[in-house]
Amino acid sequence: GPLWERPLLEVRLGELHAWISTCSFSPQGLLGAMQRAWSSYCAKYIHVKQGGPAGISMLLAGYCLLSYGWNYQHLSKASWGVSS
Repeated sequence: GPLWERPLLEVRLGELHAWISTCSFSPQGLLGAMQRAWSSYCAKYIHVKQGGPAGISMLLAGYCLLSYGWNYQHLSKASWGVSS
């Protein structure tokens, strides 16, 4: 495609100067770039189309770690016989 439509990661090093010169640095151009970046981030990490056990297992692992962190003081005092 045209140089101005390519994302930064698809631009070759020799084309970088020409690609930067096609960018709009006006407030409206910067706002549009931020909106495209946010949409790309959401499409890649938030609105994932594929489901599977990885997301649920990561959620459960995070819950276990958080729960252990909350109860750590209570568990360490009970195992050493320290009363509070």
